[in-house]
Amino acid sequence: MSRVGKAPISIPDGVTVTAQPAPDAAGSTAGAVVTVSGPQGELTRELAAGITVNVDDGAATLGRADDSRSQRSLHGLSRALVANMVEGVSTGFSKELQIVGVGYRAAARGPSALELSLGFSHTVPVTAPEGIKFEVPSQTSIIVKGIDKQLVGQVAANIRKLRKPEPYKGKGIRYINERVQRKAGKAAK
Repeated sequence: MSRVGKAPISIPDGVTVTAQPAPDAAGSTAGAVVTVSGPQGELTRELAAGITVNVDDGAATLGRADDSRSQRSLHGLSRALVANMVEGVSTGFSKELQIVGVGYRAAARGPSALELSLGFSHTVPVTAPEGIKFEVPSQTSIIVKGIDKQLVGQVAANIRKLRKPEPYKGKGIRYINERVQRKAGKAAK
């Protein structure tokens, strides 16, 4: 049985966590609205109904309304989401992508735009949503950075989807250290 929800979240120096009950349409509380601000920025999220947040002396703890199956699962999920918010505003998240293939390359067009050459007849422009920045240390690597873990992962997945690694030569965009399952080509007679 997981005990993720009961674990306290340590709040580093320079990070503030505030929680307020969110009013429902009928007037009862739907859940807590958690706002986390730090040196990297500010994130806000509304948690599920029945989940409460208590902030004391440099630590935040989450509680649940009852011991039903749905409340137990939402307890652990909510604790992980708040912990990711705290980590994001203090240090941030990043995903690194690698481009493999002859003539495949990336070029930065500012901190929030990329231009990718992926073997198509045209280049593919990629613009970053609010809160995401791109770095291109070399022509064959891209770093996606931001404070929202879900958004960083989604943007990296969208870039990877433009040209997934193919199984014969391994050409395409992959995560760093991703293992691509390779297939054997045609057997010569």
